Amino acid sequence: MMSLLTEKLRAVLPEERILVDEPLAAHTTFRIGGPADCFCTIESIEELQNAIHVAQELKIPWFILGRGSNLLVSDEGYRGLILHIGRGFEQVRIEGEMVTAQSGISLSALGRIVLEHSLDGFSFAAGIPGSLGGAVYMNAGAYGGEMKDILVSALVMDPEGRCFILSNEEMELGYRESIFQHRDWIVLEATLKLTPGDRDKIEADMKDLMQRRSSKQPLEYPSAGSVFKRPPGHFAGGLIEEAGLKGCQIGGARISEKHAGFIINAGEATAADVVALVRHAQDVVEQQSGVRLEPELKILKDECLIRL
Repeated sequence: MMSLLTEKLRAVLPEERILVDEPLAAHTTFRIGGPADCFCTIESIEELQNAIHVAQELKIPWFILGRGSNLLVSDEGYRGLILHIGRGFEQVRIEGEMVTAQSGISLSALGRIVLEHSLDGFSFAAGIPGSLGGAVYMNAGAYGGEMKDILVSALVMDPEGRCFILSNEEMELGYRESIFQHRDWIVLEATLKLTPGDRDKIEADMKDLMQRRSSKQPLEYPSAGSVFKRPPGHFAGGLIEEAGLKGCQIGGARISEKHAGFIINAGEATAADVVALVRHAQDVVEQQSGVRLEPELKILKDECLIRL
């Protein structure tokens, strides 16, 4: 079936962008994950429509991959087609306070662009690893801000290739939640409403948040960011630290000594190591505090995306 898939994909994509048995560890911030049966880099909406059509015609599972943050790929890899959003999805249009950017642009790159236009309100997101599409999907947030605060609308595509616009309200944005986690809809671009401001002050705010991140988070190690959602009335990292789990290690996966809310790849960690450490942290914290931590990390396993 894979030979037939690659044959049909060659009719709609350049051959050099179609890879077989591509290790997904090279495409995630955790640097963990087995191979994908087929891996294609997509550079346009038309290519995306055509590739999905091929996969659905052959009844082969497919998955959209941006910059691979907040994602753990299983050691066995992915049995299907990975559609990797490429550089062709990084265009930005700015009209006054409105910023429309394609889903593949990194949050850091978008942060630099809005800074050059003296637009405020995006500083909280500029240091978050990952793409704009992933940030909309997760309603990403940090330091008191989240995407739903600035998101006006998104251009979306369904599996049949139909494109339509969703408003902020229609995206059902909650704490690390959105409608996209429950539908096979793909974010193509997002429109944000920012606020004109003083460029020097915006730059100072961004630098301050970046300094706070680097001083408190283990950015020197591969990770997927914060592993757990914030429990009501608590901080996940605080509960893990109070349970004495800082530095706890299973295989190559370790709870960071710098920030207990992070699990890092300390060297040749496997997905099984990470899952075992997540479960251990959940069990110990629940025994100590009565709180069951809920992971925000997603795992790509076999043919589907699941919650840990």
